[in-house]
Amino acid sequence: MRVAAEIHLSKSQRATLQQWSRSRKVAVRQAQRAKMILRAAEGKSNQEIAAQLGVKVHTVGRWRNRFAELGIAGIEKDLPRGGRPRQPRERVESEIIRKTTQETPSNATHWSTRSLAEELGVTQSMVHRVWKANGLKPHRVRTFKLSRDPDFEAKLIDVVGLYLNPPERALVISADEKSQIQALDRTQPGLPIVPGRCGTMTHDYKRNGTTTLFAAIDMAQGNVIASCMPRHRHQEWIKFLKQIDRETPADLDIHLIVDNYATHKHPKVKAWLKRNRRFHVHFIPTSSSWLNVIERFFRDLDAKRLRRGVFQNVPELIDAVMSYVDGHNDDPTPFVWSKTAEEIIEKVGRARRALDNAPTA
Repeated sequence: MRVAAEIHLSKSQRATLQQWSRSRKVAVRQAQRAKMILRAAEGKSNQEIAAQLGVKVHTVGRWRNRFAELGIAGIEKDLPRGGRPRQPRERVESEIIRKTTQETPSNATHWSTRSLAEELGVTQSMVHRVWKANGLKPHRVRTFKLSRDPDFEAKLIDVVGLYLNPPERALVISADEKSQIQALDRTQPGLPIVPGRCGTMTHDYKRNGTTTLFAAIDMAQGNVIASCMPRHRHQEWIKFLKQIDRETPADLDIHLIVDNYATHKHPKVKAWLKRNRRFHVHFIPTSSSWLNVIERFFRDLDAKRLRRGVFQNVPELIDAVMSYVDGHNDDPTPFVWSKTAEEIIEKVGRARRALDNAPTA
C-alpha cells in the first residue's frame, strides 16, 4: 500500500503558500496546489484533500510528491505535457505566410492546411493557427472588376452627389432590369426544417419559363415601382418609364440613375426622354453596378424570395415577385448611401495601383 509523502514546511514556504492560496493575481491552478500542500502539511490524507477541494485523488498525490521532491519550485509551474514536442510558431510563421500569399501548389490553385503542412513539415493545426491569426483564407475568393470608363470620376461624382445631396423638388430614382428570372420547379418535393436538420431541396430542376423584372426605387422614401414583362427591349423600357411617370407626383422632376445597357440609350428612348423633360438620366460608370442602389433590392429579392422558391409556371413566379414588392412597399425602408465620392475614388485608386503592380501569371 502506498503511503503519502510527509510534508514539512519551513516558515518561508508556509508564508509563500498561504499568500498564493489567497491571492487573486496568481493562476487558479497555482492557488489550488498551494491549498493542497497546506492541507497535506496539516497531516490530512489525499482522499480528504481531494474531497475538500473538489479534485481527483491522484492529482493531489502527484503535486504532493512533486513538492516533497522539489519544494516550492515543483508546484510553481505546470508539468510538461506528453506527446510530440511543440514547434515554435515564430520559427515557421513567416514561411507559412510567405508560401500562402506568394506561391501555389504544383497541382492546385491554392493551399489547404493539410497540403501546406505537408510541404513545410509542420502540423496542420500550426498552419490553421497562423492563418487564423493573420486573417488568411486561401480557400475563399471574392470577385471584382475595376471600371475602365474614361469618365469614371465625373460619373461617380454626379451619381454620388445625387445620393448624398438630392436636388430640391425632385425625385432621385435608381432603376434597372433584372432579366431572365427563371421559374424553376424542383424534380422532387423538399423536406421541411426540423430540429437538428436543415430543410432540403433537390439539386436539379425543371425550367418553366422566364420573366424580366423592371424596378425603380425612390431613394428618399424607399418605395419601389415594379413591373414584370416577357422581354427587355427598348419598347419595354419605354413602357416602364411611362409607368414611373404615372406613379410619381407630376410636379416633381425625376433624376433617373441607370446603367449603360444599350436599351437605355436606344434612339427611341432618347426621343421619348426629349419629349418628357421632367426626366433627367444619369449613367453610372461602366462595370460599376455596385453604384446602382436598385441592385441591392434585387439581391434581397433573390436571397429572400427567388433562390429557394418553387414555381410551376411564369404567372406563379410573377405573383411571387410582385407580392415581395408589395410587402416591401407596405413598410418601405430607404437604402442610405454613406460613402462620399472622394472616399470611393481613393479606394478605387488603391485597387488600381495594386492591380497594376500585381505579378502576371
